[in-house]
Amino acid sequence: MKKLIRQCVVLFLAMTVLTGILYPLAATGLAQAMFHGKANGSLVEKDGKTIGSTLIGQAFSEPRYFWGRPSATAPNPNNGASSSGSNQGPTNPALTDAVKQRIDALKQVDPSNEASVPVDLVTASGSGLDPEISPAAAEYQVARVARTRNVDPAKVRELVAANTQGRQFGVLGEPRVNVLALNLDLDRLAP
Repeated sequence: MKKLIRQCVVLFLAMTVLTGILYPLAATGLAQAMFHGKANGSLVEKDGKTIGSTLIGQAFSEPRYFWGRPSATAPNPNNGASSSGSNQGPTNPALTDAVKQRIDALKQVDPSNEASVPVDLVTASGSGLDPEISPAAAEYQVARVARTRNVDPAKVRELVAANTQGRQFGVLGEPRVNVLALNLDLDRLAP
């Protein structure tokens, strides 16, 4: 019996060292060496200060910026510590009311825009932290952003096109625009 207990303890300690220390160190070291930026959260810096991450949405509400998807995290928007969807189905009156309020907010800030509001501007993603919008959602906002910044809409469209990522490997997902990267490019174009 003592021999069996000793073998179990030795195996337990060996697996703890292997899977709890050596493997995490090797994986972390490889990630730091091969994908340093991504391994550290894809942080974005401006003037030496960290202002966000390309992986987590930011709360933009000024008309001169492109707006991202609504956040489902509460009480603070885009809070990575409380990532989750709203769990509100299409027949839920709370979702219907929230979508109507978001549409009203978009129409209020740009009353001359008669286009249909893209769904990703009024509904949260599954994580509640989506940093990207569809090219259609970006196009919906081009006129407002160009007008408030006093910039030619064609230049704003060029920035949208430059910040549009295609499908991964050409087939996975949908084309998307990273809102933080686009807004930073806008600030460089017309502060």
